[in-house]
Amino acid sequence: MTAEVQAPAKSLGSWVIGVVGVAGLVAIIAGVYISREVLVGVAVVIAVAVGIGWPHFLRIPAKKTLAAVIALPGVGSALAAGFIPAPGFLDWTPAFIALGMMAVFVVQLIRGTGQAQRLESTLGCCAGVLLSCLGAGWIAGARFNGVREMLLVAAISAAVALLAGLIRWPDSIVAPLGIVMAGLAGPLAGLVFSDITVLPAAIFGVVVGAVLVSFRRLVTLRGGPLNLLAAVSMGLAPVSAVGSLAYFIDKLLIY
Repeated sequence: MTAEVQAPAKSLGSWVIGVVGVAGLVAIIAGVYISREVLVGVAVVIAVAVGIGWPHFLRIPAKKTLAAVIALPGVGSALAAGFIPAPGFLDWTPAFIALGMMAVFVVQLIRGTGQAQRLESTLGCCAGVLLSCLGAGWIAGARFNGVREMLLVAAISAAVALLAGLIRWPDSIVAPLGIVMAGLAGPLAGLVFSDITVLPAAIFGVVVGAVLVSFRRLVTLRGGPLNLLAAVSMGLAPVSAVGSLAYFIDKLLIY
């Protein structure tokens, strides 16, 4: 009698996450330079992609329901940032984050007591709601002062950190390397593409690098195979987070 051998689950490499992240950055910068409406559309697509894939990354039940709960606040936050009057570009973002987190708790209550992975679902999905909504920062940054070069510098620093994360070395080496490379890429991009001074650009690059390498660590700690939806979400989630980070650093350190 021959035993049937089950094939292992197919896992996508870390390069897929990096390629998806860089593609998201390219789409965002294209939207910045084309029109506000295009940028809003890109932000909406990123929010939906993060929402759909995040439950797969967490490996939790009720994936479809929680995907909607994560994605919809991000969509609302992006639309609000794109069309509400200046200067309160992100005024509605905290409200959408709060509504999304409340919806996560409601879903867990509806599932009933004794369900599997309720704590992981609640905490992980609340983090997903936050990441989905933070992408509105790219729109706010584009509308803040009309200086598109700042967002280009932000995207270049983030892309360098993402590419550094593709190196198949231990996290103890890749993490400081990614931070240093992003910290150097910021000032260089600032000198080439804008008149941003070196110190703010370097600080921004270091902060962006630290955020992105922390997401690489999340993938490492998770273990197990990644399917396509999980890889897409994990590639775009840090890109979304960098948007609000760029907006607030722009306000605090540059203008």
